[in-house]
Amino acid sequence: MTKKERVAELRKRLDAAYPEVKCSLDYSNPLEMLIATLLSAQCTDARVNIVTKDLFKRYKTCEDFANADISELEELIRSTGFYKNKAKNIIACCKRLLEVYGGEVPDTMEDLLTLAGTGRKTANLVLGDIFGKSGAIVVDTHCIRLTNRIGLVADDDPVRIETALRKILPDDYSLRFCHQMVNHGRVRCSARKPDCENCEIADVCRKIGVKQGGKV
Repeated sequence: MTKKERVAELRKRLDAAYPEVKCSLDYSNPLEMLIATLLSAQCTDARVNIVTKDLFKRYKTCEDFANADISELEELIRSTGFYKNKAKNIIACCKRLLEVYGGEVPDTMEDLLTLAGTGRKTANLVLGDIFGKSGAIVVDTHCIRLTNRIGLVADDDPVRIETALRKILPDDYSLRFCHQMVNHGRVRCSARKPDCENCEIADVCRKIGVKQGGKV
């Protein structure tokens, strides 16, 4: 089975298992999505959602964040970890949004990557979930772990994984696939104890298929 054929089968199984998937971060506009994603580095989405519930009441606009007192902002986001660097990036990011983009979140990879704290994972998430652009591939820890286990990639570098997945994932499925990896990683394929016995894609997975003598 080629990787593209495996993706086609995975799509059927994962669409059946997780028909309605979306970003698990809470947000109501592009700026909130961007800020929440910056906070999610090395932090669970559940914790970020707890923090942003109050954060987005305190800071409502790009101007609010750009002009924030850094000590106050640090305190509000402390529980997300790396709070000093995150606060600095949020303020710098919003200042650039005001100075260069009129306070609006840009809709191209090139522009998003010029924002402080914004890497390809964040940019792809914004492009896919906010602007509905096809071909967005969000390589987070779940995606890295599962795509390696399944046998779609053999790498731990997010940029190289994104490049490899871009060659085998249909553009109209790539973002949904990444969200499905998050769901499957939480429900079935955890880092420490994957539930292979009850896994919906076990026979398509290289980790299991090889053990069973299958050709995957």
